Amino acid sequence: MIKAIDFGQLYREHLARSGRVFKSASEWDSKAVEMRTKVLDSSYRTEFVSRMQYTADDSVLDIGCGPGTIGLALAPKVKQVYGLDYSQGMLNAMLQNAAELQLDNVHPILASWDDDWNAVPVCDIAVVSRASIVADMADALDKLNRHARKKVYMTQLVGGRFISREIAELLGREDRSFPDHMYIMNMLYQRNIYPTLDYLESASRLAGSSSLEELMDKVRWSFGELTVDDAAKVTAWYQRDPEYAQQGGEPMRWAFMSWTPPAH
Repeated sequence: MIKAIDFGQLYREHLARSGRVFKSASEWDSKAVEMRTKVLDSSYRTEFVSRMQYTADDSVLDIGCGPGTIGLALAPKVKQVYGLDYSQGMLNAMLQNAAELQLDNVHPILASWDDDWNAVPVCDIAVVSRASIVADMADALDKLNRHARKKVYMTQLVGGRFISREIAELLGREDRSFPDHMYIMNMLYQRNIYPTLDYLESASRLAGSSSLEELMDKVRWSFGELTVDDAAKVTAWYQRDPEYAQQGGEPMRWAFMSWTPPAH
């Protein structure tokens, strides 16, 4: 039976095979200035927030908040926003953005998924936006369910690849994908939680190539130098449907999952 399968262990094994190396807090600190305003106006942000339900009396815990991509979009519409991140630089960027937006209900929490969350407030809503590739998903889900009263909203990369799945398979590259949303769906089901599922789409990193040469440059950037045989395969793929290839092939997809946590 599906409830007897240890999806938490399968997740950890898949993550190990991917070779995932987690960035240190200082590495994210160094990116904070560059990212501070870049992520505050995007179709992804709009699509995420449009799928949420909230009221003016709600408190929100934004986990892996970065410079406030989701939390600051919600802050004018809810009572309190707590931004949790293990990068002090990102928290500083969030507070700077909040000040510029004249928001006084945004509060930083310096913590990681691996830390003790006893001091983290329980909120009405928990948000995890593009911050859910974690070392221990079972523990992360338990923390989310303990810290949200009404709703949890989470996105996870579909297929576990930031690079094009089509081109990776075309070139015969080793599958180093991260665990995707299906682990989470199954782990929630095992907890008698039945999430809703939707998908957010954005153009792949290969999109916007107006010529074969431009596409080839983008493929090299993602996959490294190409052999003559690799280049021939990409050329054939492009020529089969140039319009599709210029769109970058299939879009990048994020699974948007939402659920009601068990009563505390």
